[in-house]
Amino acid sequence: MKCNDTNFIKRLQRQDEDALDYIVDQYLPLIKGVTYKVLSPLHNNGIIEECINDIFLSIWNNSKQFNGEANDFKKWLCAIAKYKAIDYYRKASKKLEISSNEMNLNPDQSVEDELIMLEDRTELIRLINQLEPIEREIFIMKFFLGLKTEDISVKLGMTKAAIDNRIYRGKKKLSQKAVNLKLGENGV
Repeated sequence: MKCNDTNFIKRLQRQDEDALDYIVDQYLPLIKGVTYKVLSPLHNNGIIEECINDIFLSIWNNSKQFNGEANDFKKWLCAIAKYKAIDYYRKASKKLEISSNEMNLNPDQSVEDELIMLEDRTELIRLINQLEPIEREIFIMKFFLGLKTEDISVKLGMTKAAIDNRIYRGKKKLSQKAVNLKLGENGV
């Protein structure tokens, strides 16, 4: 028996490989679209491809958990794709945070200057990590990933004005925290 529109879910739940082939053929553009929408700011096609493969593996491994009709299957696939892509985005953001802590030696600068810059960068990251999660995410997208405010607003489902306000307030908070830190160090 061949896989078709009426039997692909049952065949997938029985772990018939032709059902997975059918799903890849039918839903790959949809899965790619959802994944690309979330991960495109990273500008890394390797991560996008890896995520898509992981999505299909997750569909294969969790197919028995799906209880519904064929029209619900599309929604289920999109939910898996969306949350898997968000997980990949978070992992990549954490790697960016870790890599920003690494020291990059510049032959034009002295070791002392490099250490001061490293301390400043580490301090800035520590301060950013004290922001609210949504502000922290906005700052990472804006200043570390270099995304435009419009792109951030689309990703987070917020207005451009709301993003700009959060950036403004976040900068104020960071500035105040940095001033408080300097006052505390000087014993004032």
